[in-house]
Amino acid sequence: MKFNIQSKLFFTHLQAVSKVVNSKNTISILNNFLFNLSGDTLVITASDQETTLTTHVEVTNAEGSGKFAAGVKELLDMLKELPDQGLTVDINDQNLAINITYMNGEFNFIGMNGNEFPVKTPSEDSAKVLTLPVEKVTRGIQQTVFAVGTESLRPMMMGIFWDIKPNEIAFVSTDTHKLVRFRELGLETGMEQSFILPTKPATILASILDKQEGDVKITIDSKSATFESADYTLSCRFVNGRYPNYNSVIPQDNQFTLTIDRMTMLAAIKRVSVTASPGGLVKFDLKENQIHLSTQDIDFSKSSEEVVACDYTGASMLIGFNDENIIDVLNNIDNDMITVELMDPSRAGIFKPAEQRENEDLLVLLMPMMVIG
Repeated sequence: MKFNIQSKLFFTHLQAVSKVVNSKNTISILNNFLFNLSGDTLVITASDQETTLTTHVEVTNAEGSGKFAAGVKELLDMLKELPDQGLTVDINDQNLAINITYMNGEFNFIGMNGNEFPVKTPSEDSAKVLTLPVEKVTRGIQQTVFAVGTESLRPMMMGIFWDIKPNEIAFVSTDTHKLVRFRELGLETGMEQSFILPTKPATILASILDKQEGDVKITIDSKSATFESADYTLSCRFVNGRYPNYNSVIPQDNQFTLTIDRMTMLAAIKRVSVTASPGGLVKFDLKENQIHLSTQDIDFSKSSEEVVACDYTGASMLIGFNDENIIDVLNNIDNDMITVELMDPSRAGIFKPAEQRENEDLLVLLMPMMVIG
């Protein structure tokens, strides 16, 4: 087999697909890319068994066809330092010796038999198909992935829950301290379906779709989903288990609301959190049209306080939040003004954009911390 390709184009596709590969694999073939040459199309695949990512690229002057595998690290290390130029890739069909020649030199190494690479299980006959605009999928993941749980004792929370209804999709994530529900409204899905998309494929999917346009075809069966865009196909298994009833934990009767400039609040919290105790407690003392922020570390005799103006006319309240969690929340609401709905110091606060985008509904629940004194 033999083909020509531009080095930058080749490296870009290899780098994107390599995001699937684990740093340590129990099966050695998974340390390789799988290449399948057919006519002038080269299909590149990488997998970690749970997730498989495939892309295709057009080549020139192709001779022969077939499969071969080549090391991920070797190829990326070879190509990343090359300026953009034409490459000739020549594979010996007998011993799988690979020769890559470029303007001033060449690389030589040995590949592996492509037939050893794991084959993706075909989708079930009963699989459901859904087509969504790329930006809807990307935004749903980007708005929720920051709150995904990381504790293996709660595997159901180690992913983004897709709750698909005939006219909307809710993307949900939680780590028990915070919960995000992002609803894409006005969609014609024509189905009711739900699944938990693991964090790794969700992050990869958002990164590869972020620069694309058009639609994503999603094929959903009982154990996995396949996402097909113009340039990439990602298949992954779901997280097993039943996702918590997220709607039941969202307070419906928080009667006090404050409105504040998001960046003003974020900057003030970052400043006072410098002297926070190891638990990261930031106290919010709410009075009419102002928040008194304060932190204290008794062990090291450190403290900070700052008063921030806001629009608030509710009852006076002293409530605490973890500094890292509230900074996370404020960093991931992309609106200049936010509202915070509160009930009392023991109940979760609800953070929202002051003005929702068209056909979107974003809500972030944040659990408070106990304030003593």
